Amino acid sequence: MPSDVPDSITGLLLKWSGGDPAALEKLMPLVYNELRRLAARYLRRERANHSLQPTALVNEAYLRLVDQQKVEWQNRAQFFGLAAKLMRNILVDHARSRQAAKRGGQQYRVSFDSDKQIGEKPKIEFIAVHEALERLATFDPQKARIVELRFFGGLSIEETAEVLGIGHATVERDWKLARAWLRRELD
Repeated sequence: MPSDVPDSITGLLLKWSGGDPAALEKLMPLVYNELRRLAARYLRRERANHSLQPTALVNEAYLRLVDQQKVEWQNRAQFFGLAAKLMRNILVDHARSRQAAKRGGQQYRVSFDSDKQIGEKPKIEFIAVHEALERLATFDPQKARIVELRFFGGLSIEETAEVLGIGHATVERDWKLARAWLRRELD
């Protein structure tokens, strides 16, 4: 991505927050590829015969994003953080409806070690991860949000720190602790 794109994304988000509908029309072509990359990343962790395609996931997330009325957009990282959360919710809803359709529907496992995912096909148990994140959020909302932004949103340590308004070292420390907690919860 060229270095001026994040600034133009941020500028368009600010205009959109200010009520400029034309800003949204200019924004979507700039963010579509990144949203599609996020969707493909999510779905790579899913089972091979998943019925949702990246385009459908992006389209559903887009519909939910444009429906956000009370968000005061601040920057690119915040936008992609919310998009990641919406995609996660869509996939959880999809998994729940699939499980409801099948008694004792299958569950899939997830790895929080991105370096261990190279060369192997990780499997996601979206409902279990979602429920574990909800439990984590009850006693440490910051760690839960960091997992959401890093794991689901694909944000870097720096972008996560920017979205949350905390330091780089805090994000690294909390990310490490949250992954350990989640591994223990999911095993």
